[in-house]
Amino acid sequence: MADRLRIIIAEDNYLVREGTRRLLEDSAEVEVLAGVGDGAELLTAVDQLRPDAVLTDIRMPPGHRVEGIDAAHTIRQRHPQIGVVVLSQYSDAAYAVHLFRNGTDGLGYLLKASIGELDDLLHALREVSVGRSIVDARVVERLVDQRVRQAESPLGRLGPRELDVLREMAEGKTNAAIAESLHLSESAIEKHVNAIFSKLGLSEERKLSRRVAAVLAYLRNLDRGSERR
Repeated sequence: MADRLRIIIAEDNYLVREGTRRLLEDSAEVEVLAGVGDGAELLTAVDQLRPDAVLTDIRMPPGHRVEGIDAAHTIRQRHPQIGVVVLSQYSDAAYAVHLFRNGTDGLGYLLKASIGELDDLLHALREVSVGRSIVDARVVERLVDQRVRQAESPLGRLGPRELDVLREMAEGKTNAAIAESLHLSESAIEKHVNAIFSKLGLSEERKLSRRVAAVLAYLRNLDRGSERR
């Protein structure tokens, strides 16, 4: 059992916290080291137990605002080897942008509905534990659809297939995985990926999570643009 993922759960609702613990432990792939109810307890537990990953609610005492995101930033600063998945009820991409404002490596943003989708939740925890990033596809889907409808959006430059590839990229998939999902060859996917980077003017220099980073870099740009308006 040494290969089980060691995690800490942070959730102020006791029933949700313990239900999530039971769900993950029953998978036999996770060892829950601790369950805590607020950001301060989370930071203390992480310092003491050094888990592989953390699963935290976005809102916790005392303010019930974005304590989970704040804790994620602190954890990544103190312990870069520990990944953090933030669970949120908000599909508004602004919260994801806030989470990834200082970088994407080792961070994930999932909607709370993912608690009931065990395979997706386990995948996200595994990804962040090795320094990769993941964004809930439903968040990206909503934002991409919204931006495509805006005439001035650079996403309007992308063709339908490129938009499909962009959505898959946001889930952290490799070219091979995207090719399998879209029933295309890897060489075709590589061409689409290069076209997306070119059309959106995004850097290709990210190391582990370049595809997610590309989407999020674009989201940050859009977020700043909407603030100016």
